[in-house]
Amino acid sequence: MPMLSRRHGLALLGAAALPAPPAAAQQAPVMKMASATINDVQHEWLRRFQAALQARAGERLRSEIYPASQLGAIPRMVEGLVLGTIESFVTPTSFVVPVDARMQVFDAPGLFRSPEHLQRVITDAEYRPRALAMLERRGVAGIGIFYNSPVVVLSRRPIRTLADFRGQKIRTFASPLQTRPMEHLGATAVPMALSEVMPALQSGAIDGLLAGIPVLSALRFWDAARYVTQIHPAIVVSVFLVNKRWFDRLPADIRTAMQEEGARVDRELFAWTTEAIARANAAWTQNGGELIDLPPEEQARMMREFAALGEQIMGQNAEVMAEYRALAAVAQRHAA
Repeated sequence: MPMLSRRHGLALLGAAALPAPPAAAQQAPVMKMASATINDVQHEWLRRFQAALQARAGERLRSEIYPASQLGAIPRMVEGLVLGTIESFVTPTSFVVPVDARMQVFDAPGLFRSPEHLQRVITDAEYRPRALAMLERRGVAGIGIFYNSPVVVLSRRPIRTLADFRGQKIRTFASPLQTRPMEHLGATAVPMALSEVMPALQSGAIDGLLAGIPVLSALRFWDAARYVTQIHPAIVVSVFLVNKRWFDRLPADIRTAMQEEGARVDRELFAWTTEAIARANAAWTQNGGELIDLPPEEQARMMREFAALGEQIMGQNAEVMAEYRALAAVAQRHAA
C-alpha cells in the first residue's frame, strides 16, 4: 500500500472530524395530503393540521396539500392510500366503504340528531379510537374524524316534495346507505367522484347530486343548478387517513404528534364548520340559488322510511350491524 503524504493524512483526518449531515435533513419523509374538495372544511382541516405538525416536527416531516382532486379522482386516491403511493387522504367516510363495509355506519339515516350530537359522539374518549382503527386491517390508519356538513340535494329542477325525486338521476356517495334511499324515492342513484360531477350536471348526464352545502358553494355549483333541498337524512362525517405501513415507519414522537394534533383539530374545527355552513347558505342565495325544505310531514315520513331501510341494509352484513349497534349505543349515551 503506498505511503500517504503528511498533507493527505491531515486532510483525511480533518474530513473524518467533520460531522455527517443529519439523516433527517437528507431523508425527511414527505406526506402528500390529498382531498377531492377545496376551500371547505376538509381543506381547512388539512391547513390547520399541517401548521400544527410543522410546529412540532419541524423539518423532520414535510407535508404538501393537494386539494381539488389534484392527485386523481376519489377512487384513485383511495387506491393510492391503500397501496401507499399517497401517504394520506381526507374524505367523507362514504368513499372508503369499498375498503371496509363497516364504514357505512356513519351514513345511517337519523343516527345523529344534530351536528352537536354528532360532535359529542365522534369525540367520545372510548369510541373515537375504535372509529380510527376501523380500517387498520386494510392497511389504513385514522388520524382524524370530524363533522363535515348535513346532506342536501342539489337539482336542476326543484325538489319540493318527495314525489319530485321520481325519475331523477342523482349522484350519490359510494355507500348503499346513500344509493338505496334514493332508489326508494324513485330516483336513479349514480355513484360518482366529485371531480366528474360538474360536467355530468351541465351535460344532463345527472339531474342532481347529494353533497354538503359548503362544497356546493365553494365550487360555485350555482352556475349549473340553483335548487338545494335541505333533506338532511344524515350528516357527512369526514376522516383523515394515512397509509399504515408508511405511518408505522415514522419516529414514535412524530406519530404521537400526528395523533394528538389530529384530535385537537377535530375538536377546534367544529365552530369554524358551523360558521362555514352559514356562510355557504348565504352565498348560495346571494348568487341566485334557492334553499328548499320539504313539507314537515313528508320530511318526517322520509326519515322513518330511511331509518327502517338503513337497518335492513346494515342487517345484511353481521360485521356492519355489530359496528352499527356499537355506534348507536354511543349515540344514545350522548343524546341528551
